[in-house]
Amino acid sequence: MEKIINSLKIYLYGDSEKQAIIFVHGFPYDHTMWMNQINELQRDYFCVTYDIRGLGQSYVGDGQYTMEAYVDDLYSIIDELKLVKPVLCGLSMGGYITFRTLESARVKFGGAILCDTKSDADTDKEKLIRASKINQINVEGLDKFVESFVPNCFADLTIKNKPELFNDVLNKSKQHNPIGVKGALFAMLSRTSTKKFLKKIDFPTLILVGKYDKLTPPKTMRKIAESILHSEFKIVPNAGHMTPIENPEFVTKSIKDFLSIISKPKL
Repeated sequence: MEKIINSLKIYLYGDSEKQAIIFVHGFPYDHTMWMNQINELQRDYFCVTYDIRGLGQSYVGDGQYTMEAYVDDLYSIIDELKLVKPVLCGLSMGGYITFRTLESARVKFGGAILCDTKSDADTDKEKLIRASKINQINVEGLDKFVESFVPNCFADLTIKNKPELFNDVLNKSKQHNPIGVKGALFAMLSRTSTKKFLKKIDFPTLILVGKYDKLTPPKTMRKIAESILHSEFKIVPNAGHMTPIENPEFVTKSIKDFLSIISKPKL
């Protein structure tokens, strides 16, 4: 089922009476990056996903987004759907949104799944890189930006062995509104560090990272896992930054196993 909530395109799968899991996609992608997982999990869970503001089919507006606005968007979905103790699952930028949402009110959530992301805010160098990407879109257009950015999100072996998969993601990324893509870059520039919050996470957390992730490598994600008390850390083989797409079987099984444990009734 599809809905519009707060100008966002929302996609609902499964029984709303069951444990809810909210999938938050990465940049510059859309909700479809999670469909391999949702197709399997919707039988046992209420799967909620959406296109982040400015991307996919959600409202674009003026592109003046902040990370806090993204967090407010996520809360609007939770409130409208009346979700109780949902599990948040975010990748990359979706992980930034997840971290900040959990930091603002962790008692509202039943667990977290963090994929290929980081808790630190951008360094000065990283801010300059994002600024240059905004300028690249202004000067050269969205296609040039996508063609330079997306390949870094995939393992080299994926691009070589699964060219149709890679090209499908690449071409879909070119269909976004450039204003929305630039808005997402501005939002990531605006985010604060959630590193100190990690030690306060007191619910089960699954951390996944691609073995060949160039953007948030395993050593980065391992440090996050070491800071979270109830965390499980897994390296996804044969995958780069886009783990749910590059190795969907491994990611889906890992999430399914994790959810089956935290969803067990308390004795």
